[in-house]
Amino acid sequence: MAAKKKLTFEQQLENVELLIAQMESGGLPLEESMKRYEEGMAMLASMEKELAAATQRLTVIRQNAAGEDEEAPLEDEA
Repeated sequence: MAAKKKLTFEQQLENVELLIAQMESGGLPLEESMKRYEEGMAMLASMEKELAAATQRLTVIRQNAAGEDEEAPLEDEA
C-alpha cells in the first residue's frame, strides 16, 4: 500500500473550505456530515501545527548591545 502524499498547507485549506461548503449545502446525510467534520478537524489540527512551526521559523537573530546573539519574534522588528 502506497503512503499518502502530504498535502501542502494551501491544499489542506482548500480541502477544508470544500468540506465546509459541502456541509453547509445541507445535502449530505448526517453520518456523511459527521465523517466530513472529523476529516476537517484533523486537517485543521495539522494546519495549526504547521502554522506554529512556521511562526517559530520566522524568528530573526539580531545582536544585542553586548554583542551576543538575541532571538526575537519577527513582529518585534517594527
